[in-house]
Order: sequence, then structure tokens, then C-alpha cells
Amino acid sequence: MATSALIQSTKLCFYTLQGVKATASQCRAFTTKLTDQQQYIQDLCRNFSKNNLKPNASKLDLAGRFPFDEIKKLTDLGLMGANVDEEYGGLGLDYLSLAIAVEELSRGCASTGMIVSIHNFLYANLVNEKGTQEQKEQFLRDFTKGSIGCFSLSEPGAGSDVASIKTKAREDGNYWVLRGKKSWVSSAIEGSATIVFATFDPELKHKGIACFLVPLDAEGVFRGKKEPIIGVSLCHRAVTACDLTLEDVRIPKSYVVGEPGDGFRIAMEQLDQGRIGIAAHAVGIAQAALDTAINYAKERVAFGKSLTRLPSVKDRLTDMSILVETARLLTYRAATNVSTKNSAMAKYVAGRNAAAVADHCVQILGGRGLSTDYDAERHFRIPRKQITPLCPPLRRTVLGANSPVPRLCRILNAHSDQIDINFGPTNSRYSLLRKILDISS
Repeated sequence: MATSALIQSTKLCFYTLQGVKATASQCRAFTTKLTDQQQYIQDLCRNFSKNNLKPNASKLDLAGRFPFDEIKKLTDLGLMGANVDEEYGGLGLDYLSLAIAVEELSRGCASTGMIVSIHNFLYANLVNEKGTQEQKEQFLRDFTKGSIGCFSLSEPGAGSDVASIKTKAREDGNYWVLRGKKSWVSSAIEGSATIVFATFDPELKHKGIACFLVPLDAEGVFRGKKEPIIGVSLCHRAVTACDLTLEDVRIPKSYVVGEPGDGFRIAMEQLDQGRIGIAAHAVGIAQAALDTAINYAKERVAFGKSLTRLPSVKDRLTDMSILVETARLLTYRAATNVSTKNSAMAKYVAGRNAAAVADHCVQILGGRGLSTDYDAERHFRIPRKQITPLCPPLRRTVLGANSPVPRLCRILNAHSDQIDINFGPTNSRYSLLRKILDISS
């Protein structure tokens, strides 16, 4: 009888476990296994990077020259419209395919990878997903064939605090008139159009922001000189960035993306995508640093044997591999399941890990790690740019804001008049929690 009960109990546990596994497999949205299409994009970009980007990356970097020829070839491959619908000249790929492409391109040339990332994730995808048919015809079709798009959000006095932007927008008949200044606009010198965020009512703060499509050759648009900032001139020397001054720029109302007041939401949604691009970019740099370290350690002989046989070097290479793979997994998950939490986490970890991997790479190469004759110093410089679109401390804040505890705190602050916070006998913690749940629902 005891044996029969044991068998029944074992069967019950087995069927319960099978049910849990089946449910988990149905709910799971992320997998490390790439589809045939994603594998094709990875192989395509890896070969392109190896044959066309890596041989010229150092020359472009030292000369500070924009990679026009490389971007032209990528345009011919369709990668300047990777996620864009096919009817507008794009490939219609998913976000993960684009992230893989950015990673592989950045592995060969970080500057080229950054240009592709910004153009796709912050410009082309926004127009493709939120633009009208008329807007797509004018601001998207040509941008899959060679024109470059930009993203203008930051200002001299407003970066991460988007609600505080000062660029003004006022209605004038069938037009909007824009006036203000945007800072650090990547590819603006070579670009043909940009997305501009401006406020039409500062008192409404984030609810008073609108999103505009602005041709960079429009009257009143002035491009500044290339910015001598560490994030671009020192790290991505082949990437340009400059200020944009808007002096009473008149644009038709048809150039507004969404409705006036949607600008803040559009910016936040697009930055979620942008962080995926920056994370993939960092993974590519980290992988390149790991490749450089391994290749050097195999060739360099010390104490009668190659560096790969020295325990200290083995430990470094092991740590580097773990850091790269951790960043890659977070980036792939963010691209598969786009959310503020996932993208912020991927960017934060990938940027930090890329800097750490590059540090290890320089240590393995020793003095040669600081020589421009080797790629290690370039890999070391580039991950220092961890500011845009959110600096590391604010990325941690974004992550914290998406956890349950801050959410409860926000509810308490917003409804403090409805909640009597008293942990005495007449108001238990359970009843307080019930009030919070009732209000939040």
C-alpha cells in the first residue's frame, strides 16, 4: 500500500513537472538559437566586416575620415534600412537581426557600426513605424538608398532630462516654426534630414513636446563645426557630430510625427531601441578586443612558451570571454523583447564589459597595447564613450525605476492623501498593502 502511494506520488510529480516545462516553453520569448535568416545576416556582416572594414578601420580612425565608401556598400546590401518595410526599399528584418549586424560591423570598425546603428535604430525605424505614408515617401524611401538620417534630442541645457528641452515650436497657419539649438547630433554634417524634438508649450513639460521631421537643407538650419568631444573625436574619430541651430525654420504641419504632445513618448520609445544599438555596438568592440588579445597571445613568446600557456593570461582571456558573452546575451534578449528595463540593462552591462575587456586586452599586449600600430589602443579608447543616450548613473536609475519598489513609492507619493501610513494596531501592513493595490488597480 505504501508502495502504491509512492508510485502515485511520483507520477503526480512527473506530470506536474512536464506541465511546468510545457508552460515555460510556450511562454518563453527569448532563445540563443538564431533563425536561418539571422544566421545569414550574421555571416554576411561578419564577412563584410573582415574583408571591407577591418583592413581600413585604423586608417579611417587616424584620419578622422567619414566612411563614405563603406556606407555605400552597406546601402547596396540593404543594411541602411534593415528593419524598414520592403515596399520602401528596406529588408524588413527584426530587431535582433539588426543588432547582430551592428555587432559584427562594430567588430571590424566601431565608427561604421555606430553610424549604421544610429541611422537605423533612431531614424529609419522611427519613420517606418510612426510616420505617415506621405512622410515615408519623403523621409524614408531615399534613406534606404544612401541618404543618412539623424536624431536631434539633446540640447546645451537638456540631455537625459528630455522634458526640459528649450527648442521652441509655434504654429503659423499651415506651418510650424522651429527655433532653438541641438547638440552632439551624430552624422549631421553628412546627413540629409533629422528628427527634431521641440516644445510648443513649456508649461505642459513632457506633454507639450512634439516630434518633427526636418530636412537639413531647409532654410534656417545651420550646422556647426565638428564637435571636439571625447565621445566622438577621441573615441569614434571617423564619426562626425555637430550642433544644429534652428532659426525660425518653417516646416509644413504634415512633417509632424504623430500628434503634438506625442513627442516625449516617441522619444522614450525610440531611445529604448537606440540603447539596443549601443549595446550591440559595445559587444562588437568587446569581441574585437578579445580577438586581438587571443591572436597576440598565440604569437607572443615569453619564458620559452606562448602567452596562452601562462596561467595569468589564461585567466584574463577567460574573464574576457565571460564578459563578452554576458553582454551579448543581454543584448540579444533586449532585441528580442524590447522594453526600457531590458534595453537599459543591456546597454549598461555591455558598455561596462566592453571597457573591462579592452583593459584586459591592453594588459595582455603590454606596451604594444598603447601603440597605434595595434588595434588594442583603439578598442581601449572607444568604450570610454558610455554617455549617450544615458550616462551610466542614469542608466542605473532607469533600471531602478522599472522595479516594483520604486513603483510603490510613486503610488504612495501620488496618493498620500488617501493613505494613512500608520503601522499601529489599527492599521496593519496587510491593510496598507491592500490600499496600495486598490489604488494602483
